[in-house]
Amino acid sequence: MSAVRLGRGIGGAVLPAYALLVLLLLQVPVVIVMLASLTTTGYLAVPPVGVTLDWYWKVISDASYIDALTFSLTVAVIATLLSLTIGTAAAYALIRRKVPGSEAIATLLMAPLVFPAVVVAVALLRYYSLIGLRGTLISLVAAHVLITLPYVVRSVLASIASADAQLEEAARTLGADAWTAFFKVTLPLIRPGLVAGGIFSFIVSFDDVPVSIFLVSVRQTTLPVKIFTAVEHGIDPGIAAISTLLIIATGFFLVVAERWVGFHRFA
Repeated sequence: MSAVRLGRGIGGAVLPAYALLVLLLLQVPVVIVMLASLTTTGYLAVPPVGVTLDWYWKVISDASYIDALTFSLTVAVIATLLSLTIGTAAAYALIRRKVPGSEAIATLLMAPLVFPAVVVAVALLRYYSLIGLRGTLISLVAAHVLITLPYVVRSVLASIASADAQLEEAARTLGADAWTAFFKVTLPLIRPGLVAGGIFSFIVSFDDVPVSIFLVSVRQTTLPVKIFTAVEHGIDPGIAAISTLLIIATGFFLVVAERWVGFHRFA
């Protein structure tokens, strides 16, 4: 018995240590990028040669980066709002209205997660070229809605499934119409799923490269695409600086989401 307990004790200690090691290894690229953004040289150097924040000020004061950031935020916000509206309606109908073929519809809504992003991008590029919407804000937003919608549907489905349907029925019995019962009763109950889906959608839309790089125009480009194309002309610490800012912003959103609604329940 003592040998079994000893084996279990060793196994219980090895597994957390192994998990910690894996997490540390995954963070190595992030640490390297952050260190490279602090160097005083005009090229990437790790460990950094000296420490300076000049590269951060350079990218922040660069109008092209600011324009790309503004465009990325615009697309991400619009796509997130549309995904929340469409995804919430779809999830509600699938759970509460018992739509015929609901499993097939749910699978179809999740399809963008299965297909490679490049395949989706090429298909959309071909389609937009045929209908004359290539390189427009509408086409890019629609593409981002397509790739972010599954995250909203999945999180809202989980919230609606766990919400008590009898509460909405009670509101209807007491005289509330369908819209009032939904907005006053159901919507507050599924708020965690909405918040988690919205944050996931925003991050996915804002950080997207595989789809956006095929659909942006020459005059307007998103920040991740600008970073990706800038690498082709040479990597300087400015790229590492803007990448570090994106990493910090993304991490902040994830921490807020976890602390606010515990989005790991919808992952």
